Amino acid sequence: MIIHPLKPIYNKNSKVLILGSFPSKISRIENFYYANPNNRFWKIMESLFNKTLNTIEDKTNFLYENNIALWDVIHSCEIVSSSDASIKDVKPNDIKLILNNSQIKAIFLTGKTAFKYYNKYLKNKVNIETFLLPSSSSANATYSLDKLINEYKMILKYIKKSS
Repeated sequence: MIIHPLKPIYNKNSKVLILGSFPSKISRIENFYYANPNNRFWKIMESLFNKTLNTIEDKTNFLYENNIALWDVIHSCEIVSSSDASIKDVKPNDIKLILNNSQIKAIFLTGKTAFKYYNKYLKNKVNIETFLLPSSSSANATYSLDKLINEYKMILKYIKKSS
């Protein structure tokens, strides 16, 4: 059983919550979200917001400045390396911690695994609009970076709409 090692990133001004499934092996080692250099999450954010994000500090400050909360659906599970397909014995995170202490207007799930476990464990406890985004993992080869950026653009609407 591996317990999620990362704290959620959010504050009272957060308007959108982006949830992945569970940190990759590299993210667990580096102690930060989407740390695998082949994952395209931060490249997507850089493009959408016209920013360069090099360090963990840059990325954390960027999330706060743009009212984006970041966490994962799964608190603990059995997982082989970084394989979402191997995930079993799931215990979900308590996202009410974020929802009760922020202004979340929409939840975005990055990939089918996050979406599956969100729907199984959390959906019925939350009354917030939810959207499935394609995984930013390099394993999701059907989506080019440009196609991912286009899909993730919907986040902007919720940040602006609820400002």
